[in-house]
Amino acid sequence: MFLRYRSEKLDNHSIHPEWRLISNHTLLMICIPIFEEHIQTKKCSLVKDSYEEKKFINELINYIHEINMSNISDIISFKSSVQTIAHATESLWAQYSKIVNITKHSKSWWDSNCNRDLEKYRSSKYIEDWRQFRNTVKKMK
Repeated sequence: MFLRYRSEKLDNHSIHPEWRLISNHTLLMICIPIFEEHIQTKKCSLVKDSYEEKKFINELINYIHEINMSNISDIISFKSSVQTIAHATESLWAQYSKIVNITKHSKSWWDSNCNRDLEKYRSSKYIEDWRQFRNTVKKMK
């Protein structure tokens, strides 16, 4: 058995010769700690080509245009301007993004058109609506 020198995390092993049966090998028990890890299941997102995305981009561009860049002469004023842009981006993101659940079925290409056509098919159950939904999905992929 090879362990990392002075590794406290993996140095939890014990040798049990009394557990040996007819073999000349003895059993080795290693306790490996498994730490709980937080896996993010929600995130803030903007739907591509949505009204919210367009508003976010337009307002951010307008905000950046309004910043006075003529007084940037040293590192402190530069950092201040960058902080101003970062704060504006963060506040606009909070305003226009929405919280979405991340699942194993999440798809980056799925948008409001897919939702609309799927709901249309679910309510009508017409084969034409199903075809329209499949065409929308194919186009988005």
